[in-house]
Amino acid sequence: MGVAVSGWRLAHAVSSAGQLGVVSGTALDVVLVRRLQQGDPGGHVRRALDAFPFRDVAQRIKDKYFNESGVRTGERFKTRSKLKLKVPEALADLLVASNFVEVFLAKEGHDGKVGINYLEKLQAPTLHSLFGAMLAGVDYVLMGAGIPRAIPGILDRLSRSEPVELKLDVKGATAEDDFKMEFNPMDYFKGKAANLKRPDFLPIISSFSLAKMLVRRATGAVQGFIVEGPTAGGHNAPPRGKVELTEDGEPIYGEKDVADLDAIGELGLPFWLAGSYGRPEAVSDALAKGATGVQVGTLFAYCEESGFTPEIKEQVLDLSNLGKVDHFTDPHASPTGFPFKVVQMEGTLSEKHLYEDRTRICDLGYLRAAYKKSNGSLGWRCSAEPVKDFVRKGGDAADAVGRKCLCNTLLSSVGMAQTHVGGEIELPMVTSGDDVKKVARMLRPGQDTYTAQDVLDYLLSDIS
Repeated sequence: MGVAVSGWRLAHAVSSAGQLGVVSGTALDVVLVRRLQQGDPGGHVRRALDAFPFRDVAQRIKDKYFNESGVRTGERFKTRSKLKLKVPEALADLLVASNFVEVFLAKEGHDGKVGINYLEKLQAPTLHSLFGAMLAGVDYVLMGAGIPRAIPGILDRLSRSEPVELKLDVKGATAEDDFKMEFNPMDYFKGKAANLKRPDFLPIISSFSLAKMLVRRATGAVQGFIVEGPTAGGHNAPPRGKVELTEDGEPIYGEKDVADLDAIGELGLPFWLAGSYGRPEAVSDALAKGATGVQVGTLFAYCEESGFTPEIKEQVLDLSNLGKVDHFTDPHASPTGFPFKVVQMEGTLSEKHLYEDRTRICDLGYLRAAYKKSNGSLGWRCSAEPVKDFVRKGGDAADAVGRKCLCNTLLSSVGMAQTHVGGEIELPMVTSGDDVKKVARMLRPGQDTYTAQDVLDYLLSDIS
């Protein structure tokens, strides 16, 4: 769904109804500080910070970022330093606390299960983020957009308060190089070890071969899989084999991209199906194929509890009602290189002229790629940053064509748009799966919104 669309409110609504609510774990440190700067309506973030076990850390964050009157139109949000190999203490604290806050709020007041979803390609914040989520008792960790072999073992060690490390994927690195992120829970526990619940790990996969490899070669046990097809929103796995495009420029998926569910089932682990399963008959079909259940994003993305701005929800629902929703699987939009689903909407970066008018900037840096500099040190570059900067760092200018700053535009989609020096305001961009074309079916006669409970009632209506 993107950044903070499946936030704590949506996950809380789904989990308290007896299903598995999942929060997005992407950019939660920025989400936290911007919520505080917006005045923290309802006091939810501050209430969660008050429950954070390291009170001095929580107080420093509130002192620095809370703005009781809220940022004014045209006023810049305070920024934080970018992630690097050695994470600054203040940023480490933000990562841990923000993941705690999101999971705490999602779990508050009910006994349901809550999960958190990360991107494997966003490696730099992973260790601190996992620890923060585990402090809040997260039940499941989901991870896609890569091959998360190291994560099960990391979860094992974090549950025992042991130091962890994550080797970075570094362009140009050799076997002799040792670029890695490191984190020690004892820095927080002050030498007094604590046992944390080890969440179940569900990698997001698109093929049997990846499932089998993770079962056999991951650093610890996986507890199941999310099997995601190319019609799901957000990042999609690239087509297997030679990539071919339609006349409009979308990747072409074929039979090779259909996961072998029988083979996956024979691995003996539960699996959930994702990608156009937002219909009652699709849920029944998934169960008949041996799935434990389904993962649904798009229908929930436009419900009252989701993080999209009311204006975006209204626009998409109106377009869907008129049968005029158009979306595009863009092979170039994401700096990760993975295809990315984009809803075509006025006033968003899906419009070519608005994208071309935007001043390129890389001020958040989540999707930067690590590379080895000529002097042997670690550098960071992003194909969506200013082209001259990307090329100066050894990037190919051709790789920068069409790249969009997902960090900024996805935050704009949830009402957290940055205003840059000079007054330029970041524009939103919306990602959804193919089901967005018919999302208006959730509206009852005479209503222009719907709830997460409405979605659950609809999806489960064929289940006796």
